[in-house]
Amino acid sequence: MLQKLENIEQEALQSLRKAQNEEELQKISQHYLGKNGELTLVLKGLGGLEAEERKSVGQAANKVKTALSECIEDKRKELSDNAPVLDFPFDLTVPGISPPAGGLHPITQMSYDLNDAFHSLGFVIFSEDEITSELFAFDNLNFPPDHPARETMDTYWIKGTEDKRGADRLCLRPHLTGASVRYLRKHGAPARFVYPGRVYRNESTDARHERAFFQYEALIVERDFPFASGRLLIDTILEKVFGNKVNTRMRAGFFPFVEPGFEIDMECQVCGGKGCRVCKNVGWIEVMPGGTPHPNVLKAAGLDPDEWSGFYINIGLDRLVMMRYGVDDVRLFHSGDLRFLSQFR
Repeated sequence: MLQKLENIEQEALQSLRKAQNEEELQKISQHYLGKNGELTLVLKGLGGLEAEERKSVGQAANKVKTALSECIEDKRKELSDNAPVLDFPFDLTVPGISPPAGGLHPITQMSYDLNDAFHSLGFVIFSEDEITSELFAFDNLNFPPDHPARETMDTYWIKGTEDKRGADRLCLRPHLTGASVRYLRKHGAPARFVYPGRVYRNESTDARHERAFFQYEALIVERDFPFASGRLLIDTILEKVFGNKVNTRMRAGFFPFVEPGFEIDMECQVCGGKGCRVCKNVGWIEVMPGGTPHPNVLKAAGLDPDEWSGFYINIGLDRLVMMRYGVDDVRLFHSGDLRFLSQFR
């Protein structure tokens, strides 16, 4: 029996030396130390031996079991230390795959660039919620009660508030200008601030229009602010954004919240002023309304219009981005098409 134990030990050790992986190691362990393994059967047969022989064989069997168990664990550790990290061959000479890189959406990047430009001129950044009310979207901005912008064909009203009025009638903000009254009520004047954000209008989409788009509004309120400084502000900001002088023009235009009001156009940067579908073949594109805050707006903000004046501009941010990159359809920016957006990373 002692000779059998020695043979079992030698065979097991020889098998362990040949083991190449965990699966082979597990088979060896089961073959010798498992429930029906060779060494286990020897231990189970001790009861049929004489007392003296049982004692010597039992001691020898336990030593073999301990030795094999330790050898199996050592082999398992050896296999683990030498195991490859990857399940496939790795060739260090093969060029790697560049990880995917993200980037800012071009409209977001333009907004940040405008923030930097206005910040350098002493403006602060302001924001408000995208849900506003009739009070701030229209009443405080001198829109008459029968103005068409108050109709559902233009403004998205919140369900359940359609029959209410003023602060209780809620809507998705159709423009950013209502934020000016909020800011002035809280911070007073003098003031220089900008407020970028998304606005919503119920209108048909085309190459220049979307139902949800971005604006970037700026307002200066000071005593005796000269109108010529407003024009200079426009030219300065556009030059900072585009890196070169941009031709602009101002045309008289009516907006309830300014008096006097102007349509401010810039030379189309897509066609260089030659005419294309973005500028409707006229070489110019409207990018912002502007003008002096209407006295009624200043009153709504708690300011005396005889003491304070200023200058508004409301930049069509999407159109400005179209000019920067020569894009002829604003809908591409909101398409979520990575083939298009990846060009701007």
